[in-house]
Amino acid sequence: MKLEGGVALVTGAGHRVGRALAVALGAEKMIVAVHYNASAEEADETVALIEKAGGKAKSFQADLADAASPSQLIGDVVSEFGALRVLVNSAAVMTRQPFGSVTAQDWDATMSLNLRAPFLVSQAAAAEMENGAAIVNIADLAAFETWPSYIPHSISKAGIVKMTEGLARVLAPSIRVNAIAPGAVLLPDDWSEKIGERMADTTPLRRLGDPGDVVEAMLYLLRSDYVTGETIVVDGGRRIRK
Repeated sequence: MKLEGGVALVTGAGHRVGRALAVALGAEKMIVAVHYNASAEEADETVALIEKAGGKAKSFQADLADAASPSQLIGDVVSEFGALRVLVNSAAVMTRQPFGSVTAQDWDATMSLNLRAPFLVSQAAAAEMENGAAIVNIADLAAFETWPSYIPHSISKAGIVKMTEGLARVLAPSIRVNAIAPGAVLLPDDWSEKIGERMADTTPLRRLGDPGDVVEAMLYLLRSDYVTGETIVVDGGRRIRK
């Protein structure tokens, strides 16, 4: 796929991994729609970084937990730029929810953003995307491991993996759909340095990753026109450590 000059939408692009993915697409000379919900200032910073990298960008606000927002977001992006070549579903929440304490509201908050929103965004985008377009979903190592305090999160990310396979099947051959399941590339803000050290020590490559590792996987999936329905695990070997 040729990236230069194409339009890309990255959800959750105001900060963390989403920002890194959006800036990388800007560096490829893409026109990037930077989605955010509440982080307007951070989204503006992402736009500035994209422009500094040589791309063009504009921010778009939407609360993707609202069922009506995904189609509205796609409509706004297409109305502004006239096309859509790449969609990266990165917006998500990772909340500690120990079994026994999960309420219906907790469950819905996780599933509405982590699983329903990427599906609805993809569904709306597919109707507008040109032949040869691509979707990349950001899953999580939690889709393949058992994290007792993050069961709803893990279920939502396992759903992303299965969603990727299903969309790849129904959208072929015109649109490719793949996913990335990062491991410890960027720890949650509320995790201590000690936790990070323990994660590194128990990772086969003996170090943590960084958002650039996810960027490289994304660029591979966008450029590889004969790959669809796959999930690349980027975790330093944690999945096979036992």
